[in-house]
Amino acid sequence: AQQLVHHSVTGCKMNPGDLLASGTISGPTENSFGSMLELSWKGSRTVDLGGGEERKFLKDGDTVIMEGFSSKDGVGRVGFGVC
Repeated sequence: AQQLVHHSVTGCKMNPGDLLASGTISGPTENSFGSMLELSWKGSRTVDLGGGEERKFLKDGDTVIMEGFSSKDGVGRVGFGVC
């Protein structure tokens, strides 16, 4: 709720489906980067999406699918998206 208030208090219009986030949790190596900005080195490198597609930034109409999970031996696995 705090992010929504902070974003909209200046008059910025919010719409259903708008995504708010506090940042990424990334690791020290390229295969653990958590955002398109990190993967593309602030747009200086292209990111191979497979199938002949590349991006430096998201384009209008792109679909983003978020998936994540956490697991630990003896505890099981918890996640969201396709797990």
